[in-house]
Amino acid sequence: MSPTPQHIADKLAEELLIDAEIDDDGVQYHSPAPQSRWLLALGMVLIGINLRPALSSLAPVLGQVKAEIGLSATMAGLLTTLPVLCLGLFGALAPHLARRFGSERSIAGILLLLACGIALRSQLGLTGLVMGSLLSGAAIGIIGVLLPGIVKRDFSAQAGLMTGVYTMALCLGAALAAGATVPLDQLFGQRWQPALAFWAIPALLALAVWWPQLSSHQQQHAGHWQVRGLWRDALAWQVTVYMGLQSSLSYIVFGWMPSILIERGLTPLQAGLMMSLSIMTQVIASLGVPLLAQRGADQRLPIACVMVLTLAGLLGMLYAPINQLWLWAVLLGIGQGGAFSLALSLLVLRAPDAHVAAHLSGMAQGVGYTVAACGPLAAGIIHDVAGRWAPVGWLFGGIVATALAAGLLAGRKLLVSARAERLG
Repeated sequence: MSPTPQHIADKLAEELLIDAEIDDDGVQYHSPAPQSRWLLALGMVLIGINLRPALSSLAPVLGQVKAEIGLSATMAGLLTTLPVLCLGLFGALAPHLARRFGSERSIAGILLLLACGIALRSQLGLTGLVMGSLLSGAAIGIIGVLLPGIVKRDFSAQAGLMTGVYTMALCLGAALAAGATVPLDQLFGQRWQPALAFWAIPALLALAVWWPQLSSHQQQHAGHWQVRGLWRDALAWQVTVYMGLQSSLSYIVFGWMPSILIERGLTPLQAGLMMSLSIMTQVIASLGVPLLAQRGADQRLPIACVMVLTLAGLLGMLYAPINQLWLWAVLLGIGQGGAFSLALSLLVLRAPDAHVAAHLSGMAQGVGYTVAACGPLAAGIIHDVAGRWAPVGWLFGGIVATALAAGLLAGRKLLVSARAERLG
């Protein structure tokens, strides 16, 4: 009997969840059921919602922040770059923290750090913005590595459902912060500080809901695996470059799209809502594109399609008539949602086993997010030099062309040559 579409979706979702503790025997083979699975699921959803507001809440009020503190666009670009840079640099710490404290306790501690980082952005002027952005980015990078492993361990029978819910939570958090920060700013009397600090409250709420999980899942780690040859593999680097460059476009949108739209004539509120529309559209593509890509001979055609849609959406937001922006925002969301989900798919499809997939994920996201961090900074420098946003279209075109070239190489039906060895 042929598998049903739901079975294919569940199987694919389970495969796409990278377990940060996969190299430690004893963790993935012991999956004690939580005392209250619904409470665990609720905690994971709330945590997912909190992994994007620190990245998308600053952009809608960035003009106000620049005017009040006296920032150039380059310095503002650095503020949007720092959290992304931390995603790559600090995500590598996640397996070590999980081994030392356990995933649940690590997530709880890092959630508290995230709330402190968000709150710090509203204090001490530029120093607080920089330090808070660093803390927030580091926290998001670590939790983002740990949480998929818990989904895979405790909800393996509902992997498709939980992956979809987790993806929706990420997009919902980003869209809420993009759309609600300006109304909050107005509610607090045109003060951006409390509007940014507000997003620490959902993080503390998520921590309170997550707290009961600290008493469970105390496993003994036994044995260890090592992966050799990955960093010398050309295919691994092609996956990494594709991951980094498509992420770079996403963080340019997070950091600068409201500023671009405000320069084109939208109010800050309208610009934030337009960005929310684009982010929410990503959910549809994030869920559907990997299923379609799995059915083809390889992933080159879907990668080409989503990159063309992404470029069309970006250029439409820059140059199309104002009354058509909603259409280009939807196209941009479909393109970027598909590009991101395909990048995650490649981490599994190009790896011969789960151990190599976990290390390929660490390499692609660690190096990739470091590359991605250059995108918002480059956009800010171009704006500073040109005095307007229109020339950023050349940057969009260059990044998409390079990402497409890397994606067409990474999308071939091949496996990286790295292999996993058990150390005892």
